[in-house]
Amino acid sequence: MWPRRLPKEVTSLPNRTEIRKKPIPGPGNSRHRDLEKMAAARPSLGRVLPGSSILFLCDMQEKFRHNVAYFPQIISVAARMLKVARLLEVPVMLTEQYPQGLGPTVPELGTEGLRPLAKTCFSMVPALQQELDSRPQLRSVLLCGIEAQACILDPRSYPGLALTSLYPQNTTLDLLDRGLQVHVVVDACSSRSQVDRLVALARMRQSGAFLSTSEGLILQLVGDAAHPQFKEIQKLIKEPAPDSGLLGLFQGQNSLLH
Repeated sequence: MWPRRLPKEVTSLPNRTEIRKKPIPGPGNSRHRDLEKMAAARPSLGRVLPGSSILFLCDMQEKFRHNVAYFPQIISVAARMLKVARLLEVPVMLTEQYPQGLGPTVPELGTEGLRPLAKTCFSMVPALQQELDSRPQLRSVLLCGIEAQACILDPRSYPGLALTSLYPQNTTLDLLDRGLQVHVVVDACSSRSQVDRLVALARMRQSGAFLSTSEGLILQLVGDAAHPQFKEIQKLIKEPAPDSGLLGLFQGQNSLLH
């Protein structure tokens, strides 16, 4: 209900038609264009916008299910990111490391309709080179997956991967080398060892990647409660992301926040 009396400084209230005409955020909206310009002008701020972002899902496969710390929680958060990407029409790329030995992507990730790209390199970038080259507007890569110290960051050998023959590289540094911003979804990345996870996240931050939570990135992407997909996205983030052991990594003298 409108108030019976208006404050002295307010002489009129908008009618319902004017309220309905409020611009909806989107690629054709002037506010969105302004944000795109600001993001391009000040990349150090790490603004994330749907029209210039892509989601990478790295190697979330069956053989890691019982070895990677907090695996169910990591998959749950990555699945949430995937659902949001689909709602906001953010492109998604999916890789599998040596699927003959490590198995397919786990079904609970919900990647139906996505074609996984098989690789043996310890980086997603060579397998996705053509996709990256075809997107000149791309500025931000949102990165989920395992293991944090391997394909997400540093080259390490996986158990049973004696057949890997390509020179090991890493996704984050490869993307930074291309001049792209990397946003590591910290609650959707893990390792077999929490020490490796801690050091890998710290190393990525030192190299210039942004460490973000899934919900923080989701809210940056949607941008405005007036967005036509906001109600659907609100349902996805109504419950907090599951605990994936991050609190201990951000506490104490070895905190990533130092």
